[in-house]
Amino acid sequence: MIAHLKGTLLRKEPHQVVIDCQGVGYAAGIPLSTYFKLGEEGSPVELLIHTHLTDTSLSLYGFATPEEKELFLKLIGISGIGPKLAIAVLSGMGTEELAEAVRASDVARLTRVPGIGKKTALRIAMELADKLEKKESLLRGAASQETEDLVSALLNLGFRRKEIEEVVQETVRAHRGKDEGFEKMLRECLKKLARL
Repeated sequence: MIAHLKGTLLRKEPHQVVIDCQGVGYAAGIPLSTYFKLGEEGSPVELLIHTHLTDTSLSLYGFATPEEKELFLKLIGISGIGPKLAIAVLSGMGTEELAEAVRASDVARLTRVPGIGKKTALRIAMELADKLEKKESLLRGAASQETEDLVSALLNLGFRRKEIEEVVQETVRAHRGKDEGFEKMLRECLKKLARL
């Protein structure tokens, strides 16, 4: 597996570079953030590389910083997000902006990236929040046991995760500080879901 390339920049385009490493030209997909950090064609270049292998292709993706590569790997670990879409996300917003959008569960900001619809943005926000190990996420504001129990119970009853996240958060917030029991909160969630 190729993990790093160092050589001469033969060609650069907003989404791809070709690097000459001792006579061999390697093409690698890149986000715009990496493109803007590259020198002119003919200058020395060094990129961190992810080798992506499928049944039908072998592709390289290059990154100027470890943070870009780390976020890329986290993004492609999300169901339905492939390397090209992950590159589009990193091209549409910097690593700090992406992390901030995920922490704030800012689905609207994520949907401004071309190719990212509301469902995909929601999935990125939820799963990336977990992967980044942030306390704030769409499903659990305080990672409380009640929230986890309610989510688990509703998933077992056949509801989809995207349907229940807001209802569970709203119910847990309304009952915070009160000792009213799991069953009462579950019944309240079910009533709210029946109205959707």
